[in-house]
Amino acid sequence: MNNRSPDGKLRVRFSAAIDGAITRSSIFYLLSSLLLLGAGCRTARPLPPVDLSKPGWHVLQGQAVWQPPGHHPEIAGDLMLATNANGNYFIQFTKTPFVIATAEVQDGRWDIRLGKYHRGGTGHPSGRFVWFQLPAVSAAQDLNDGWKSEPHSGNLWRLKNPHTGETLAGEFFP
Repeated sequence: MNNRSPDGKLRVRFSAAIDGAITRSSIFYLLSSLLLLGAGCRTARPLPPVDLSKPGWHVLQGQAVWQPPGHHPEIAGDLMLATNANGNYFIQFTKTPFVIATAEVQDGRWDIRLGKYHRGGTGHPSGRFVWFQLPAVSAAQDLNDGWKSEPHSGNLWRLKNPHTGETLAGEFFP
């Protein structure tokens, strides 16, 4: 068989088996890549609703002023922190009639909602959100991820992230 074209150039042919293997291999890697990228960007399933009337929940009510990072105005609102002896907690910051922020840890999973923004994951919750610092404040524990607690009197507390300028100051009522 002559492998030269009419103009004298050498032609190289691949067998159908090699072409099929390259195609299957390429498709496999493409689909694997898409699957991994899609899984990494997917928003976590929402956590099931919390029933704070069940035994073991300790609920604190209060008020707070939140200064979001950046040049956003302060927001004053009502704050609820519910903690459970098993380490689960639920936090909600509202400005009637709106829910501004909801943060939750439940059985090793965490979830946060800030308006339309929603993120979740497993393990230790992201320390960049001030809301996940509140259980430590109520238990007089150390804060995580660069957050500072500024001293105040009585039931008053103030949290600050010196890197972003974000603050949350408030009081839980007895």
